[in-house]
Amino acid sequence: MIYYNHGLKNTARTLRKNMTEPERLLWSRIRRKQLRGFQFYRQKTVGNYIVDFYCPSARIIIEVDGGQHFEE
Repeated sequence: MIYYNHGLKNTARTLRKNMTEPERLLWSRIRRKQLRGFQFYRQKTVGNYIVDFYCPSARIIIEVDGGQHFEE
């Protein structure tokens, strides 16, 4: 089982409500088991991190970089 940091719960919720455009686009393609039947979760707390997308059965984490990385 993966460690869960309860202190990041509210931050993860905020990130789910404010996804970037690239995250929204990917989420529209992988949600509801559209990708070969795999269940993905968005803005999931994994240990001391919040990952963009997580599939526990495949043990896959997806991080999406958007345009916000080019801003100061």
